[in-house]
Amino acid sequence: MAELATIARPYAEALFKAIAPNDAAAVSQQVSALAAVAANEQVRQFADNPKVSPAQVFELITTAAKTFLGDGTKNLLQTVIDNGRIAALPEVAAQFHALVNARTGVSDATIHSAFPIDAAQLQQVVASLEKRFGRKLNASVVVDASLIGGIRVVVGDEVLDTSVAARLEQM
Repeated sequence: MAELATIARPYAEALFKAIAPNDAAAVSQQVSALAAVAANEQVRQFADNPKVSPAQVFELITTAAKTFLGDGTKNLLQTVIDNGRIAALPEVAAQFHALVNARTGVSDATIHSAFPIDAAQLQQVVASLEKRFGRKLNASVVVDASLIGGIRVVVGDEVLDTSVAARLEQM
């Protein structure tokens, strides 16, 4: 899907340059909300209908997003609609999020665990992972019973697998 990434990059970079550095987290949430709405097939079909005006598409997406949208985010959405690029919004959000992470020195981490992790345990795990990876991490937890026990952590293209399933496979 390199073409979609190529289409989305200018939108993400323009939004990134247009916002104040301390607004990045809020704008990232707004763009993610828009991307979630735009990922819906019915919304894309509605937007592609020639009988529907751009104003109607804008109204539908902003209402469905159910979040406050700043001026920069509204301008992005209007530009994307005017150019017929609704399908690119999820990729715009991903690239914008990557730009914000690069600015702040934070990386996204996905922690796959065999069992649910409570908040206190998660803080301890994230603290030790931040030391291990040498950077601040934005962690999300995915429960995966196939691991049997332990965790598998994915940070970008790095993987740390301390699960029981991985150890059994090594044997």
